[in-house]
Amino acid sequence: MKRPILLACLLAGLALAGEEPKPAAPKEPVALSVRIKDVAEILGVRENQLSGVGLVAGLDRAGDLTGKLTPQALANFVKHYGITIDPSTLLPRDVALVAVTAQLPAFAKKGARLDVQVSALGDASSLQGGVLIQTPLMGGDGKVYATAQGAISIGGFNVTGGGGGLGAATVQKNHTLAGRIPNGALVEKEVPTAFERDGTVRIVLRKPDITTAQRMAEAIEKRWPGLAKAVDPFTVEFMIPVTQRLNGDRMAVLAELETLRFLPDVVARVVINERTGTIVAGSHVQLLPAIISHGNLIVTIKETPVISQPGPFSQGTTVATSTTTVTATEEGGRALVVEQKGPTLGDLAAALNALKVKPRDIISIFQNLKEAGALNADLVIL
Repeated sequence: MKRPILLACLLAGLALAGEEPKPAAPKEPVALSVRIKDVAEILGVRENQLSGVGLVAGLDRAGDLTGKLTPQALANFVKHYGITIDPSTLLPRDVALVAVTAQLPAFAKKGARLDVQVSALGDASSLQGGVLIQTPLMGGDGKVYATAQGAISIGGFNVTGGGGGLGAATVQKNHTLAGRIPNGALVEKEVPTAFERDGTVRIVLRKPDITTAQRMAEAIEKRWPGLAKAVDPFTVEFMIPVTQRLNGDRMAVLAELETLRFLPDVVARVVINERTGTIVAGSHVQLLPAIISHGNLIVTIKETPVISQPGPFSQGTTVATSTTTVTATEEGGRALVVEQKGPTLGDLAAALNALKVKPRDIISIFQNLKEAGALNADLVIL
């Protein structure tokens, strides 16, 4: 009497095992989500480029030797102090003409300090030990927004023996014709920044994409329903809540807005650097069935139908799927097989690397896959 009971239990277990589980709702992978501030910025909140031309003094005979710009600039400088000199009589070997640049952040106030980059414009041999004389820094509108001055740090040195004559031995570390002055500029004029219009701010993607813009708008909508919409692949408009607008608490809302997380979409793309043999592929890159013959190497990518039937006495349905096989075979009998639901470029690269195929040959294979239509991705060659 026990055998029929045991058989019934086994059949019931098989029936339960054969039941097809209901698919769970897809969840956004937290590990792949990003903050809004990582891929976008608020329109109007940006840096401004500043530049100027100045003189670096104290170069110990390493300054400009030829050209008329440096003597003229030096003559103009001393003229401000009541000294008049004929530029043609000057040989400023201790002075160099330089370009001075800096980045002025948004909302920078008067008296704020900026880092400065200095680079030689003439034929100076080194800026080591030089001091930048006060230089006005202008924006794109021609107005002066900061002034720069200070000792230059070049992070290296340049030493010449034998009095610096022809054929003298030279020892150099790093590049000595460009350097930095940390906190070397003072902000003298503030840049008016307008990032809000009638309570609405615009969030601009650094790389335009329709799907990414829509997903970002949806992430904002979850937090503030009815206040965000994607207007184009670049821009999402967000209306600051009325309560925060009335009490002047806009910064708290924008700070929270920047930290909202969502999953951006990316274009399937393969980037190849032929000089270094480097291949970088995104997660969306997929391969279609193909056969490749390269020298004594044969690569096969194929799909095999797989039928999954439910267990006995179950109410499940028959499901047809496919198994993809990537096979790379080289003369001599070595082979490596990768089986997955979706063949990726990484699977093929792993198979080829296991056979010690040269990077240049792998690049050639990927290029031919693209031409054959088996590689569904943009191919970028550097």
